[in-house]
Amino acid sequence: MKRMFILLAALLVVFCMGTANAGDAAAGKSKSTLCASCHGSDGISANPMWPNLAGQKDQYLIKQMKEFRDGVRKDPLMSPMSLTLTDEDIADLAAYYASQKPGS
Repeated sequence: MKRMFILLAALLVVFCMGTANAGDAAAGKSKSTLCASCHGSDGISANPMWPNLAGQKDQYLIKQMKEFRDGVRKDPLMSPMSLTLTDEDIADLAAYYASQKPGS
């Protein structure tokens, strides 16, 4: 019985961790206006200098945006733009770009 309780508790923790950063793609789309100037309105950049975001995994995008915001990664354009993003903004943007079809 004790093992069953531990297993259920572990599964609950894993489930909660997986959904903790779940963003709202519709909200992310409305928040992506500034991002679109470099990364394209659908996450496909017209300029090879800036990466395509469409189709990237949401957890990858969350990690990268948080690292720019928190100063772990530095970039003259991305660092200042990410300073005002909340965790919710980042999750929403990641959900939006992850839901888009990747570019070619």
